[in-house]
Amino acid sequence: MSQQHTLTIRVNYHETDGQGRVHHANYLNYFERGRVELMRSLGSSYKQFEADGLMLVVAEMNVKYHQLAEFDDLLTLKTTVLEAHGARIRHRYEIFREDQLLVFAESVIACVRSDGRATRLPAELQQGRRRS
Repeated sequence: MSQQHTLTIRVNYHETDGQGRVHHANYLNYFERGRVELMRSLGSSYKQFEADGLMLVVAEMNVKYHQLAEFDDLLTLKTTVLEAHGARIRHRYEIFREDQLLVFAESVIACVRSDGRATRLPAELQQGRRRS
C-alpha cells in the first residue's frame, strides 16, 4: 500500500537563479518538505523522530527536469511512498504547475541512529499505521 501527500508550494524569489527560474538544487528542498509533511500526515513527527535518536538521510536521489518553474509559480508536489521496509524508504516525487509535469524524482532514504548506524524503521513507518 502506498501513502501519498500533496503539498502546494509558491515559488519564492530567493529560490530562483539569475534568469528567474527555480535553481535546480531548490527542488531537493521541496522534496524534503514533502517527506516531512507526508510523515506528519501519517501521524508521525520528524521532530519527535529525531528526539528519539533517529534520523532519515538521503542515500540516493534521481531527478529528471522536464520543464522550468519560475518565480511566483504555484506548484503542486506529490510525494509518494513506494516502499518502506527494513531501514529504507523509497519515495517518488512529482511537481506540477497545473496539469504540466515539471519535475519527476525518486529517492532512497535510510533510517540511522544518532551514531550514524543504520537501523530499522519504526513499525508505523514500515506499515503505514497511524500513531495513537
